[in-house]
Amino acid sequence: MPTSEANFPNKTCMSDNSDHRENDGSGLQDARIRFDAACSRIISLAPRERHGIGMQAEKTLHAVLKSYIDADEDHQEIPVDNFIADIYHDGRITEIQTARMGAMRSRLSCFLTQYPVRIVYPIPAEKWVVWIDPDTGELLKRNKSPLRGSFFHAFRELYRIRPFLHNPNLSLELLLIDMDEYRLLDGWSKNKKRGSHRYDRIPLRLRDRAILTCPQDYMQFVPEDLPEPFTSAQFAKTVRLRRDRASTVLLLLTEMGVVERIGKKGNAYLYRVSQKW
Repeated sequence: MPTSEANFPNKTCMSDNSDHRENDGSGLQDARIRFDAACSRIISLAPRERHGIGMQAEKTLHAVLKSYIDADEDHQEIPVDNFIADIYHDGRITEIQTARMGAMRSRLSCFLTQYPVRIVYPIPAEKWVVWIDPDTGELLKRNKSPLRGSFFHAFRELYRIRPFLHNPNLSLELLLIDMDEYRLLDGWSKNKKRGSHRYDRIPLRLRDRAILTCPQDYMQFVPEDLPEPFTSAQFAKTVRLRRDRASTVLLLLTEMGVVERIGKKGNAYLYRVSQKW
């Protein structure tokens, strides 16, 4: 089950990248152990006590994920060509991208010609918002967000780098993480929440992950109980997504050759699962 929103088959490519084939239960368990160890190494109150609000050199989530991937600091923040790679070891690059994947295009154009690159992208699964008084730094309230994340929430960002997704040197690790999000109570609305600024995100638990190394790996996001052909509305209902988000997912799945358009029914496009695999 690669997502909490729907049940999907574990369809993965039979590539030579055996070190990337980690979608099974044992791989997830090992990842959780490494993730918990990284949280223990990185998370403490000390950085927030040493620095003023908004002055942290590196956000906690990014630091934890670097330690989760490779705890050896000698492999972190390594100059590669004209860029600084988050992790470089044994000829491989890992980039931790917590937002705005489109900003990676220039470095991907450079790195992928020479190195295997993995992008690690965290997605909030369950989130608690902790409000901070911007003047005193006092922690005010901790409220659970009603929103729940899934792997599908990465697709809008993945679409921004779609020209690179077919590159055999690129792999992705999507992580569903429970986290606390610290926000300054400094917004423009009456309760100061709308327009507020995020201060930090503190990871709590790794729920699940998906490893993507080739187009066939995207088959895991197509539920088995979809009718054929199906519309965007039927897909959205099956995976419990908003229509606009489901449309983005289908655009990317079409780009990857996982599904294909085969016609229209009224104003709606009809899709079917690709016959490639």
